[in-house]
Amino acid sequence: MSEIEVLENIATKAVRRLRTETLTSGQPFMINVDGLPPNHCYLEFPDNSIQLVSFSQAKNDFVPVRKLRARDRERLRKRLGL
Repeated sequence: MSEIEVLENIATKAVRRLRTETLTSGQPFMINVDGLPPNHCYLEFPDNSIQLVSFSQAKNDFVPVRKLRARDRERLRKRLGL
C-alpha cells in the first residue's frame, strides 16, 4: 500500500468518525459530492433524512432545495460507502 493510500484510509476513517459523532450529537452532517451545482451539498440529519441544500450568502445559511426520498438516500449512502 502506498503512502497516499495509507493517508486516504486515515482521512476516510476520520471523516466517518466525525460523521458518527456529529449525528450522535444531534447536529446535521454536510456531505459534499462532485457534480452538484456550485454552493450545493447534502445535509444528513440524525433522524436519517437527507436534504439537498444550497448555501445562501444573503442569509448566511443553507436553504433547502429538496428532501431525498428513502430510495435516493440509500442510493447516495451506498455510492459514498456510508
